[in-house]
Amino acid sequence: MSRLQAEDRRQNKGAAVASSLSDWSLKRALSHIVTRGSLTVTTAAGRVLTFGDGSGQPVHVRFTDTRAQWAFLIDADLRLGELYMDDRFLVEQGSLYDFVAMMLREAQNSTHPFIARVIDHIRTRLRIFRHRNLPGRSKTNVAHHYDLDGRLYELFLDADRQYSCAYFEHPDQSLEEAQLAKKRHLAAKLLIEPDHSILDIGCGWGGLALHLAEQAPGGYVLGVTLSEEQHEYASKRVPASIDRSKGEVQFALRDYRSLTGHFDRIVSVGMFEHVGLASYRTFFRKCAELLEDDGIMVLHTIGCAATPGFTTPWLDKYIFPGGYIPALSEIVPEIEAAGLSVTDVEVLRLHYAWTLANWRERFMARWAEVAELYDERFCRMWEYYLSTAEAAFRYEDLVVFQIQMSKRNDVVPVTRDYIARNEARRSLKPDVERSVEGKADNVLVG
Repeated sequence: MSRLQAEDRRQNKGAAVASSLSDWSLKRALSHIVTRGSLTVTTAAGRVLTFGDGSGQPVHVRFTDTRAQWAFLIDADLRLGELYMDDRFLVEQGSLYDFVAMMLREAQNSTHPFIARVIDHIRTRLRIFRHRNLPGRSKTNVAHHYDLDGRLYELFLDADRQYSCAYFEHPDQSLEEAQLAKKRHLAAKLLIEPDHSILDIGCGWGGLALHLAEQAPGGYVLGVTLSEEQHEYASKRVPASIDRSKGEVQFALRDYRSLTGHFDRIVSVGMFEHVGLASYRTFFRKCAELLEDDGIMVLHTIGCAATPGFTTPWLDKYIFPGGYIPALSEIVPEIEAAGLSVTDVEVLRLHYAWTLANWRERFMARWAEVAELYDERFCRMWEYYLSTAEAAFRYEDLVVFQIQMSKRNDVVPVTRDYIARNEARRSLKPDVERSVEGKADNVLVG
């Protein structure tokens, strides 16, 4: 046997040992996690491993190489998404959502491997240092996600482009109806009256601001965003002529920290997740500065119903850089420090899971069109994003907080009956609501 042949033999033997060890580790890890359901895993070496009790929809996945298996075992929070994007982790039967939903559901009853617990602990301890979103960085982070080709969002959002948790009055409600219900719910909590001035921090594509203007005849609504794409789209939705039966609406490409003046009402929906843990005090102090003494503010944000954690590293890297999902215990102290009082807290459970299910279904149905805008890898990235988010809202501790606050304790009714009354009153104007939503269909973007 030649020296070269001997070297090849040693390398092949080493690779075989590494492959066997990887397969053994994978089997051991997943057998501790998946006790229900029907999961089949084909390893890179071609071994077929089965897990669960055989119940439910069968799911079959495959790793294309041994390094992919090790990456999954060591840091699934970051690497699973990358492996799926790169076609190194394949779903042979069922869907990606079926797999991640099974994993998150089953992981509730298991202990993570030691190395994964160490990595999680480090990420949790370092979260404060990773989320210092100064104005320049905030704009860059926002552009990463919200300045994508506007046609992408038309493919899976409702016509009003509501890109936040809908409010499902019943599980079978359509996405369009649930998003309208969300706007009505927020408006009811804001107790909007004629002539009110209203600030919408992180106004998105403008749908909520236009809705609130319907409730404030003679008033004024200012929506601010850091996304150039959103600002352009929203600005084109403002009517050319002033309708005295509604409030005036204006959209500005501004950082909330640069605003001056006072507002009767402040609302922020789906923006607080991008503020960054280190900037919470700045955010609430600025809101307190802008809010009138008899004003009301409502904050609608994704939150964690458990103790503080960390942003999933894959999500931070590929989807929402600088984002952070706070626990209620991290929000309330900063509200109090800013001189504001919490007057109401509502926790929306499962509403975002249902919202994301609608988005994922629509996205998957328009896959080919998304691929034309970007490419197949981008499609897999977004499928992973929507699938893991939906599963997390179903099986982990993710919820949505709606926190109402004020400076005085006498500006909000002492019982919550007013919310339902205000919603019912606003629901009697369906033609007006549809006219506001319909404007989105006539806007040219880009």
